[in-house]
Amino acid sequence: MNSFKKVSLIIAAALTSTMLVSPAANANAGTVTLTVAGSAATGGTVVGTPVALPVPADNSIDAADALKIAVTSVDTGTVVTAVATNATIVSALATSAAPVTASSGSSTLSVSTGTGNSADFYVYTKSTAVGTVAITRAGTTTVYYVQGTAGALNSIAITAPASGAAGTVATLKVTGYDVFGNVKGGATINTLVSSNGAATATALTTDTATATLGTKEQTVTLPASGSVVVTAYATVATAVTGLTAPIGSVVATVAVRDLAGELAAKNAELAVANSALAVANAALAAEKAGRAADKAASDSATATAKAASDLAKATYIKEYNALATKWNKKFPKLKVALKK
Repeated sequence: MNSFKKVSLIIAAALTSTMLVSPAANANAGTVTLTVAGSAATGGTVVGTPVALPVPADNSIDAADALKIAVTSVDTGTVVTAVATNATIVSALATSAAPVTASSGSSTLSVSTGTGNSADFYVYTKSTAVGTVAITRAGTTTVYYVQGTAGALNSIAITAPASGAAGTVATLKVTGYDVFGNVKGGATINTLVSSNGAATATALTTDTATATLGTKEQTVTLPASGSVVVTAYATVATAVTGLTAPIGSVVATVAVRDLAGELAAKNAELAVANSALAVANAALAAEKAGRAADKAASDSATATAKAASDLAKATYIKEYNALATKWNKKFPKLKVALKK
């Protein structure tokens, strides 16, 4: 009987434990729906097919600019969290009473369903690079992908060499950008190349290929002298309050170098330098010669003086020894030493 009771208690405890963990184990992750301007979004579930969104070039986050991520049928009280990279999350779209601009939102947003069972997020991007939004609810995380489409041409730039040799070919490059700094492919940018009173206009269309997107190159043959002034200009978007001001015209100047003239000038400078060096070397040689002559004269005088001194000493010793010898003969007991 006691064994039966113990088994019954163990089974009851196991059933109670199972009932306690069941709600967490069976928490409802709900349903996620992706729409843009009320229509089902195309793509978004894999990185290769992100949802394409226009960048908010009018500085207003409207239905057409944002991906609406609607989470429904989650358990009451569930906290749904969204985390974005290279994208921005807002909790609502713009209205006349409550503007939502391109500086609104953040990279994270959490919604507590409270007594409800749904949560909505709106995602927009100012970049043409792929961005992600991770939605986490009831222990489940799903990642969605978005990518911005460049807006209208807002600014242009031109790069050119500062100078080039006469008769050579210089390569210029124009680049187009939208209001958020994304390169703009398929944009028309005109150039006016002016040199020595003549001007040539060319219409360029920026590349759409990934490697050179938003740029276009142009070659110019430099004249014999003077300079080449290149003006790039385009029709750009109207200024929008709160966004970067449009730039529709830029200028670059390429100075023409006369290499033959520069070489002749350098050769003339070298000839002057060589002449000065020759004069300096001659002066140095003369100084060295003078020093050598002075040393020779000094050495000769020293040698002469030494020879005279040696002769005088030798004469003195000879005369002394002669006298000493006579003395020693005459006074043998009072001999003096001879000098060497």
